[in-house]
Amino acid sequence: MLSFLVWFPVLGALALSLLPQKIESKTCRNIALIISIIIIVWTIIIGEQFNPHTLEMQFSEDLPWLDYLGLNYQLGLDGLSLSLLFVNSLLTVIALYSTSPQLERPRFYYALMLLLNAGVTGAFLAQDLLLFFLFYEVEIIPLYFLIAIWGGERRGYAAMKFLLYTAASGFLVLISFLGLVWLSGATSFAYEPLRSNTLSVASQILLLIPLLIGLGIKIPIFPFHTWLPDAHVEASTPVSILLAGVLLKLGTYGLIRFGIGLYLDAWVVLAPYLATIAAISALYGASCAIAQRDMKKVVAYSSIAHMAYVLLAAAASTRLTIIAAIVQMVTHGLISAMLFFLVGLVYRKTGSRDVDYLRGLLNPQKGLPITGSLMILGVMASCGIPGLAGFVAEFLVFRGSFPIFPIQTLLCLIGSGLTAVYFLLMINKVFFGRIPPELAKIPRIFWWERVPSLTLAFLIILLGIQPTLLVRWSEPQAGLLLLGKAESVVGSVGSVGSVGSGGSMGS
Repeated sequence: MLSFLVWFPVLGALALSLLPQKIESKTCRNIALIISIIIIVWTIIIGEQFNPHTLEMQFSEDLPWLDYLGLNYQLGLDGLSLSLLFVNSLLTVIALYSTSPQLERPRFYYALMLLLNAGVTGAFLAQDLLLFFLFYEVEIIPLYFLIAIWGGERRGYAAMKFLLYTAASGFLVLISFLGLVWLSGATSFAYEPLRSNTLSVASQILLLIPLLIGLGIKIPIFPFHTWLPDAHVEASTPVSILLAGVLLKLGTYGLIRFGIGLYLDAWVVLAPYLATIAAISALYGASCAIAQRDMKKVVAYSSIAHMAYVLLAAAASTRLTIIAAIVQMVTHGLISAMLFFLVGLVYRKTGSRDVDYLRGLLNPQKGLPITGSLMILGVMASCGIPGLAGFVAEFLVFRGSFPIFPIQTLLCLIGSGLTAVYFLLMINKVFFGRIPPELAKIPRIFWWERVPSLTLAFLIILLGIQPTLLVRWSEPQAGLLLLGKAESVVGSVGSVGSVGSGGSMGS
C-alpha cells in the first residue's frame, strides 16, 4: 500500500513525459490532477485503516535490494509520518489545481511536480537511513528545474542557490548516517536496529552536529536561511505552496525521526543550545518580515520564524512537545500554503506584490473582498488566534517548552507577538484604505479560483476546533521516540497536557 504512494506518481510522470509533444497544456494538467487525486484518496484509505493505538510500524514493506551496501527497500508508517503524508498529498493537488492551464513545456512541468510528490512521500516513509537519503536528494532535482524554468526574473540565481544549499544539506546528513553505521559496527542502514546503538555521548554528539547543520539548512534555521526568501520570490505560486507547505518539513521531520530517534543522549546535551538557536531564529525571522515590502517575502520570513517553534519543541523533548512539533508542522503547512496561494492570486489579478503600492483591495465593489477576508483569516491563524489551528500548535509548543526552557520560550513568544505586527502592517496597507485609480479595474475572480483557499480555510478552522483529529495519530509514537520502548499511551488531548507537565529526557 505504501509503495503505491511512492511509485504511482513516478509512473504518472513517466506517462506524461511520453505523451505527444503537441498535447495541450490543459490535458496534461487534468492528467496530473487525476493522478494526484488518486494519491490523496489512497492516503485517506490508509489513514482509515491506520491504528493510532499501536506503537509498531504499520503497512511495513521490507525487500532486499543492495545487500553489499547495507541498503534495503524498507517502508513503514507511524503517527509521525501519517499527518505529513496527508499534507503532502493535499498540497500537491492544490498546487496542480492552482497552476495556469496555459503553460509552456507542460509535460515536463507536471512530470516534475509528480516526481517531487514521490520523493517527499518516499522520505516520509523510508525506514532505512540510506533510502531516506536517496529520497531526500531526489526531491532536489525537480524543485531546481521548477524554479529555474518557470520562476521569475532572477530564477537562475535562486535555483542555483537552492541547489548548492540543499546539496550541502544532503552531504552533511549522509556523513552522519555513514558515521553512525561505521562506529556502531552495523551491517545495514535499517532504522530500528540502529536506534539501539551503544555509542558514547561524545561519539553521538560528533555525529549529531552534521545532522543538525544539514537538516537546519533544509528547515531553514538562522543563519542557513538565506536561500529560502530568494527561492520563494522567484518560484511560481504552486511551487511556493509545496516549498513552504511540504519541503521545509523534511528538515524538522528528520530532526525528530533521526536526531532524537538515533542520538537521544547527545540530543539532551545539545538541547539548550538548540532552544537558544530556535529563539534567535524566531526573532530574526519576525524582525526581517517587518522590514519587507514584497508580500511573498513577508510570508517567507514568517516561515523561518514559525519553523523555529518546531525546533524549540523538539529541543524540549517531552512527549507533549514532540506532539506539539508535529502539530506545528502540519498547521504551518496548511497556513503557509493558504497565504502563498492568496498572495499569488493578488499578484495575478493586480500584477504587483508591493505593499507600498497596493491599497484598498478589501473594497467590496472594485477590490478583492473575499480574497482579503480569507487572507485575514490566514493571518489570524498564523498569529495564533484561538479557535484556529495555529493557536493549538503554538499553545502546545509554548506550554510544553516553558518548564524546560523558560527564557528561550519567552523569546519565542515575543517572536509570536511580532507575527501580528508584520502581518497587520501588510494587511492594513494592502487591503484597507482608498483603492488607487490604476487598480479600479481588477479582473474578476471566479468561484473555482477560490476552491484551494476555501479548502485550506476549512481545514484550519476544523483543526482549531477539533485538534484531537490530528493529535491522536501522533501521541503514541511521541512516547516511543523518547523512551525507546513500547509504552501504553492514552490518545486524548487531556492526557497529552498531563504528560507535557513532566520533565525533559535530561531530567
